[in-house]
Amino acid sequence: MTINADPQELAKFGELAHRWWDPESEFKPLHQINPLRLGWIDSLCPLAGLKVLDVGCGGGILTDSLARKGAEALGIDLATKALRVAQLHAMEAGTPNVSYQEIAVEALAEQRPGEFDAVTCMEMLEHVPDPASVVKALATLVKPGGWVFMSTLNRNFKSFLLAIVGAEYVLKMLPAGTHEYARFIKPAELARMAREAGLELHCSKGLGYNPFTQRYSLGSDTDVNYLFALRRPV
Repeated sequence: MTINADPQELAKFGELAHRWWDPESEFKPLHQINPLRLGWIDSLCPLAGLKVLDVGCGGGILTDSLARKGAEALGIDLATKALRVAQLHAMEAGTPNVSYQEIAVEALAEQRPGEFDAVTCMEMLEHVPDPASVVKALATLVKPGGWVFMSTLNRNFKSFLLAIVGAEYVLKMLPAGTHEYARFIKPAELARMAREAGLELHCSKGLGYNPFTQRYSLGSDTDVNYLFALRRPV
């Protein structure tokens, strides 16, 4: 099987791996948005007692908090260094019911179809060569009636200005080169991928950032960052 990953993307995040859990590092935005997206997921799909998979988990910021909400959480990624950081953090923090595995989502879908109550894939689809392949694997991994949560970046002039020019070059919230505009995905495109994979869109949210208060918020504006909550029909 061809691995659906960009070696340059893996290397890029691998080089920063030791900084994942520093809330003032390049990953500060992830630390800031994590409570928002975790709360949103838990409000739709109460996590306590569920078996949850976090795809593209990186250093485990979301995976760890899914477990602390009472889920049995598995994080997967192909960035070896980031996974080591995630495992080390789980040991140091004593996080219960969390584990990590270096495996492609498509390979895991072949091994463990229909096994998870909920699957998350946050800020990853815009970094892979074939996002539709990932979406198909997510749909395979979740149980009938289960939830799939995805977030990514819209592709338009506003998102180019805010997510790349603003965030990477003006405000320097992210390292330059973090995102490639051509890989951004319009909501209609992601919705089509989801339908073709057999998932039904339940609702969507936009993630906004106020540079004056330096705070993020969830709302209805999906022009830049957006989140989808989907279900696999019973």
